[in-house]
Amino acid sequence: MEARLNVFGNPFAGKFIKHVVSASKVLEDSSLPAATQELVKIRASQINGCGFCLDMHTKEAAAAGETSTRLNLVAAWREATVFTDAERAALELAEQGTRIADAAGGVPDEVWANAAKHYDEEQLTALVSLIALINAFNRMNVMLQMPAGDYRPGQLG
Repeated sequence: MEARLNVFGNPFAGKFIKHVVSASKVLEDSSLPAATQELVKIRASQINGCGFCLDMHTKEAAAAGETSTRLNLVAAWREATVFTDAERAALELAEQGTRIADAAGGVPDEVWANAAKHYDEEQLTALVSLIALINAFNRMNVMLQMPAGDYRPGQLG
């Protein structure tokens, strides 16, 4: 499978992606825990069917020490006992923020309130921004049919 566009060899795409990646670097440096960030990226990517991002973020999480048990259970986080209450709140917000078009009122107040119990204002801002950013990456990669499977940890960073 080949991507519809070669974004890594296209000067315009390179310029755009450079700016989007710089936003992700700001989020990486936030006080939102790195493990939570990867779990959120994985869950949104599962919902959006983005193989490229799933390949990248599961491998990056594993390289950072995340367990295979937790990675394998992200899609079933509600039934899994391996996530903290804070991680569960972040995963719920990620789901609601990713499926925003499915709910007439957007993200329910109770989902937001639960996340706010576990994260301070900076972390909530980072979490919301991260959800928006991974959804943007997912949508680009799905439209371009970016192939998955060959990613190596650290390859793009």
